[in-house]
Amino acid sequence: MSDAHAKPNHDYHLVDPSPWPVLASIALFVMAVGGIIWMKHLSVGAFKPEGLIFGVGVIALLFIAASWWIDVIKESNVGYHTHVVQIGLRYGMILFIASEVMFFVAWFWAFFNSSLFPNEAIEYARVQATGGVWPPKGIEAIDPWHLPLLNTLILLTSGTTVTWAHHALLTGDRKGLKAGLVLTILLGVLFTTVQAYEYIHAPFAFKGSIFGSTFFMATGFHGFHVIVGTIFLAVCLLRALIGQLSLDHHLGFEFAAWYWHFVDVIWLFLFSCIYVWGSWGAPIEAMK
Repeated sequence: MSDAHAKPNHDYHLVDPSPWPVLASIALFVMAVGGIIWMKHLSVGAFKPEGLIFGVGVIALLFIAASWWIDVIKESNVGYHTHVVQIGLRYGMILFIASEVMFFVAWFWAFFNSSLFPNEAIEYARVQATGGVWPPKGIEAIDPWHLPLLNTLILLTSGTTVTWAHHALLTGDRKGLKAGLVLTILLGVLFTTVQAYEYIHAPFAFKGSIFGSTFFMATGFHGFHVIVGTIFLAVCLLRALIGQLSLDHHLGFEFAAWYWHFVDVIWLFLFSCIYVWGSWGAPIEAMK
C-alpha cells in the first residue's frame, strides 16, 4: 500500500496500481489458446501440448485470483472499505450474481427448448435424436427421489447452517460462527461427493443425446458453483479463526452467504425442472 493512500481523508478508495488485472487477462488468453489447441488436437511439429497449455493458464489464473483477493482483504483490514465503498461493493456483488443467473437462464432455455418441443417439425435432427418424446427414446432418466432428493436436503440444510453462522456473528457468538461455517463447508463437500457419485453411475453420457448434454451442462455448472462457494466459505472460516471477522467487519462473509443462498435457490429450480419434471415422459409427450 502506498503512503499516499494510507490515511484517506475521504470516503472513497483510490486503488493502488496493481499488476493483477493485466496478468489475469494474459492467463485467460493462455487458457483460451490452450483450450483450442486441446480440443482441436493441434501440434507444433512433434510437440503435442494437448492440455498442457490450458493447464498452465488455469494454474496461473488461480494464483492471480488468490493474490488479487488477498490484496482486497488487506485493503479491507487497513480501513479502505468505508461505508461508501461497501455500498459500491454490494452493488458489484448483486450485479455479479445477476450475471450468474443469466448463465443458468441459458442452460434452462436449452433444456426447455428441447424438452417442450421434442417433436418440432422444423427441427428434423431433434426428432431423430429424441424420437419425438422427452426423455428421448432409449434414455433412462435419473430417479429424482434418491440421490437428487438427498442432495436437495443437504443444500437446504447448508442454507440454514450458513444463516446460523451469520446470525451468530451478528450476536457476538464466535463459537456459533465457527461451528456454522464448518457445518456448511462439510455439507458443501458432501453435496459435491454425492453429485460426483451420481455422475459416475449415470445411465447416460454427456455425448450422444440432447438429454445428456442439457442435464450435465446445467447440473455440472451448478456443481462448479457449489465448489466455488465452498472455497469462499472456507476462506471466511480461516478469517474467522484468525479474528478478521467482526460485527462491523464481515462484508466478505456476507457476500459468501449471499452466494450460497443463490446456489441453494438455483438447485431448487434444477431439482424441480430437470430432475422431477424432466423425467416425466408421459406429460411431456402429451404436449405434441
